[in-house]
Amino acid sequence: MTRAEQGNETAVVEFIILCFQSIPEVECMLFVIFLVTYFTTLSGNLLITVLVVTDHRLHSPMFFFLGNLSFLETCYTSTILPRMLASFLKKKYVISLNGCFLQYFFFTGLAGAECCLLTAMSYDRYIVICKPLHYTTIMNGRCCLQLAGVSWVNGLLASAIVTSLMPQLTFCGPNEIDHFFCDFAPVVKLSCSDTHWIELVTFILASLLTLPPFLLTLISYVCISYTVLRIPSSTGRHNAFSTCSSHLTVVTLFYGTLMVVYLLPKPNTLGDLHKVFSVCYTVLTPLVNPLIYSLRNNNIKKALRTALNKYMFFDKA
Repeated sequence: MTRAEQGNETAVVEFIILCFQSIPEVECMLFVIFLVTYFTTLSGNLLITVLVVTDHRLHSPMFFFLGNLSFLETCYTSTILPRMLASFLKKKYVISLNGCFLQYFFFTGLAGAECCLLTAMSYDRYIVICKPLHYTTIMNGRCCLQLAGVSWVNGLLASAIVTSLMPQLTFCGPNEIDHFFCDFAPVVKLSCSDTHWIELVTFILASLLTLPPFLLTLISYVCISYTVLRIPSSTGRHNAFSTCSSHLTVVTLFYGTLMVVYLLPKPNTLGDLHKVFSVCYTVLTPLVNPLIYSLRNNNIKKALRTALNKYMFFDKA
């Protein structure tokens, strides 16, 4: 362990990521699973992003937000999984303080942006179901760009505030992070300085970034459900619900696993179980997003068939 002397204290200048070393009997299997998951996630999300950009039939507000979400998920999973895979190949995976803070910045910023982006997508579904006659007027190009831009800026700005405060903490004790990435709780737990102020700032920013978007999403779907249930025909109700089911599935999975992780007791009381829950929102959600949207959306399927036909045509030529 590399350390630097500061007076009578020894300051830690690097961390050791323990990952899943406490269960070595399944490390090889986990490495293969996460490797396949990473490439599947990258392929699926990049494919949707490219389709949304290149296919003119997907140039609508719903698919604009979906393209943003897929690109975000590509960045999100690339922040976590490559370092996790590297930790499986090394008996002792070391990361510098700055590297740890940088990973936390991107992870938190992208997670916060996703909260806001999912809310923007629910608002889009609310307008198309509850105010269909005003949809093209309200959800114009400028509005979509503003909603997407605010989502990205809010997440990265809140993350930048917390990350800028973390280097002021002093680390002079153990330097082993019992997690598979540099999350806030396991990192701050290692600090030997007063952490109440940074925990308070983080709590306030996290509350502002998650609670209002979640409530707005919930309100949107309450209004959508009320409107759909008033549709007289069963076919109309089915069509209306089908336009929202994919997004609602993603919202439930993302917020559900996120709440389970951060409402449960601290990691030291749950150990590896906490890591398993963390895998759900850091690894599983980016993986299932493209699967849910591609398998349940006819427009995505048509765009994919068109792209494959073009590729096969040029390949034969």
